[in-house]
Amino acid sequence: MVAAAEYRRERRQRVLKGAAIINGITNSEISCTIRNQNSGGAELNVSVEARVPERFILYVPMDGVAYQAVLRRRRNDRIGVQFTGTLPKPRLHCG
Repeated sequence: MVAAAEYRRERRQRVLKGAAIINGITNSEISCTIRNQNSGGAELNVSVEARVPERFILYVPMDGVAYQAVLRRRRNDRIGVQFTGTLPKPRLHCG
């Protein structure tokens, strides 16, 4: 089995940032924490019970950026996501 890090083009930087997974269809939010990140994706901590959609918006208030994200892997409370673009700050988010 090939380690996930071998697929990345860029090494991820360790961070600790609060974020929100926003489902565009229902505008529901799931709180999460970004554990590491690079320009192409991130690893997030989420509740094991959280139902994370395959595609979503990841809003990072600290950066003022909303990333279009695709779920790539999940193991317990950790998920790996790939960024496919950015959007302006979601209107309904107060952070």
